[in-house]
Amino acid sequence: MKRIARLGAAESGIGTAILAQKQGWDVFVSDMGSIKERYRTMLEEHHIDWEEGGHTEDRILNADEVVKSPGIPDTAPLIQKLIAKGTPILSELEFAKRYSHGKTICITGSNGKTTTTSLIYYIMKRSGADVGLAGNIGRSYALQVAEEDHDWYVLEISSFQLDNMFDFRADIAVLMNITPDHLDRYDFEMQNYTDSKMRIIQNQTPQETFVYWKQDEHIDEELKKRAKGYAPQPTPSSKPAKFGNPTLKPFEDSDFEKLGLTFSQMGQHNKRNALAAYWATRQVGVDEALILQCLNEFPGVEHRLERVAEKNGVLYINDSKATNVDACFVALQAMDRPTILIVGGKDKGNDYSTLLDIVQQKCAGLVYLGVDNAKLHNAFDRLGIPVADTHSMKDCVEACVNMAKAGNCVLLSPCCASFDLFKNMEDRGEQFKTLVREL
Repeated sequence: MKRIARLGAAESGIGTAILAQKQGWDVFVSDMGSIKERYRTMLEEHHIDWEEGGHTEDRILNADEVVKSPGIPDTAPLIQKLIAKGTPILSELEFAKRYSHGKTICITGSNGKTTTTSLIYYIMKRSGADVGLAGNIGRSYALQVAEEDHDWYVLEISSFQLDNMFDFRADIAVLMNITPDHLDRYDFEMQNYTDSKMRIIQNQTPQETFVYWKQDEHIDEELKKRAKGYAPQPTPSSKPAKFGNPTLKPFEDSDFEKLGLTFSQMGQHNKRNALAAYWATRQVGVDEALILQCLNEFPGVEHRLERVAEKNGVLYINDSKATNVDACFVALQAMDRPTILIVGGKDKGNDYSTLLDIVQQKCAGLVYLGVDNAKLHNAFDRLGIPVADTHSMKDCVEACVNMAKAGNCVLLSPCCASFDLFKNMEDRGEQFKTLVREL
């Protein structure tokens, strides 16, 4: 019996373990931290061997394959040992696809992928398709394959997941954009991050489709480079991507008006999200009239330009999912009131200079929210805009109340990861919403 080890025992980890057991693998699950009770219960119910609070290296190094959480970097000592040993290291999506009959619509991009993924799933569901939602959103892809394999899956895929996907082929690949993000994971080399995102088209043939935003400053150039034989260097735990030759379906901003589209969500960036969803679902064969109806009825995504409440004439918007500079930029573009911007968190190598002009134009104040706000002070204090320095969400919201005037907007669009003060970006957004509603 072949052995498989799963590193990380959250949603995707448990799904991987259950699917692997169903397919006849000898399964061992290991988590450096603590495993949530509901996941421990699932492992026990399936009689899957597991451990928490550390890794028993012999059992992991003895595996024929390892499926790791995308959050574990190649620099982790155990991953270095697996790389040296030559053990295949996979993502959950790569492993699950082996055992699924379903076709896939796969969405990646530095920004917009959650909204676009959710919108495509919403349209597919409304069309009557047998469809699952997975990847970075929804239930584990592997668990769905194990329990109720669907005809279609809509998958939100991060660069970290793409790094450990090799034979996977998307039926429809969607790339929203490529802007600097997670550069700390890619040796602060933009090309390395770009190469990771471009893996979305690996293995595709002309029978598959690649939907992308043509005005992105990287994508067209990367397609030309690959047509001329460019071979990017894979990450240490990865291997070269077999770049495909998909049918291209580029779109531009002007297509939104040309097609006569309207969308329920605010901002130019959301028009791009709507265009990507329109073309992806048109490739599947969804009726255009239904797509147009869905665009107007889509309720939006939690933590993404989410209207929370209006208090004393001040509108509060939760954009906690904006974890990089470009996401904050497009959020500010969508604002039509003088804005108090909440920014800060765990910096990922951000260059805030691209925000200076729009902050000067749109913002009536800045509230810094992080353990260490020195880089934010260095970047923005020169603008002469009122600022406040805070280190908890409670103090942050109080500072916003003191700074905002009737007719203003308070926008939580932090540019940064949340892990310095919060469990995750959802925790950050929920704390913000709770405190705002209590005002």
